[in-house]
Amino acid sequence: MSTIECKAAISVGDGKFTIETIKVKSNPEKDEVLVKMKASGLCHTDHDSLTWGMPIVLGHEGAGIVEAVGPDVTNVKVGDEVILNWATPCYSCFQCQEGNQHICETNSPVIANHAGKLPGGHVAIEGTTWKGEPIERSFNIGTLSEYSLVRSSACVKKTSKKLSFEAASIVCCGVMTGTGSVFNSAELKMGSSAVVLGTGGVGLNVIQAARISGAAKIIAIDINENRLELAKEFGATDVILADKADKGLMQAAEKVKEMTEGRGADYAFECTAIPALGVAPLAMIRNAGTAVQVSGIEEEITVDMRLFEWDKKYINPLYGAARPDMDFPKLEALYEKGDLMLDEMITNTYTLDNLAQAFEDMLSGKNAKGVITFN
Repeated sequence: MSTIECKAAISVGDGKFTIETIKVKSNPEKDEVLVKMKASGLCHTDHDSLTWGMPIVLGHEGAGIVEAVGPDVTNVKVGDEVILNWATPCYSCFQCQEGNQHICETNSPVIANHAGKLPGGHVAIEGTTWKGEPIERSFNIGTLSEYSLVRSSACVKKTSKKLSFEAASIVCCGVMTGTGSVFNSAELKMGSSAVVLGTGGVGLNVIQAARISGAAKIIAIDINENRLELAKEFGATDVILADKADKGLMQAAEKVKEMTEGRGADYAFECTAIPALGVAPLAMIRNAGTAVQVSGIEEEITVDMRLFEWDKKYINPLYGAARPDMDFPKLEALYEKGDLMLDEMITNTYTLDNLAQAFEDMLSGKNAKGVITFN
């Protein structure tokens, strides 16, 4: 087996990482694709993956250039610029046939985790070694690496020449999760009102998707004044500076009602990833409104069932119900048109050797989005 040596960020699952040299198979087989990475976005999930208890190549947002393809690959060719998709579908299982490619029963790392398996996925793609031993890639793509060996279903051809690799790299998680939660999951109606709890990278994408969908009022809630100012740039019509001591954001909910004729908003999106705020959007919406838990809280919380009164809907979508082959080109078209703001979301770029600083800036709230770039 021929291989190529490259640098990558490696974690052994103890909360730390190092930059190491790995070997990646350079002659892809079957449906495999070798991608030379150009940029990798950073997300809180990348930091969480440091404690997964297993050696992995870090990273699950990225864009690059196809270097080589296996004999069964038909969707991309050598030289194509691609955006990687971390929720690789098999296209044949029950959920894929139902159109739910993001929760593929064969390849989805999230479904694998809930089945009692490690977050690496049901069927880890082979061909990456570290210190002579096989190592899995985070979500089967491991984008914090100079080269990545992935399945062809992880590749979506980048069609926009205007879209930089840096901007393209953030599409496949934070942008898709935020915009998809509005476009695909909530199906927000034109002229409606929406509340967004948390204005980090995902929250900003919810805000701009609500703007693009024609929401008449978009209320952003955060404890950080600077982020609220940024929320206005992305489309928030109103902002509420929340108090850290406001349990369940009930005081903020009263302010929302004052802004929405006393009844509450049509939609509310939770984007904080704070378990205590998991049901907070229910307090923000009107009767028969829709609450969306965007951030993926996976902890046991206590719920006051009166928050559901009356006829309120609560949904918990994964990855914005993404169908990347269809959704990524739509997002590129919105970017080309000037509606979808991507460049403005990237606060800083870093090299792989400066990953520690990038994590620090992300955790401190300094960045809307940080991106690692590769030469």
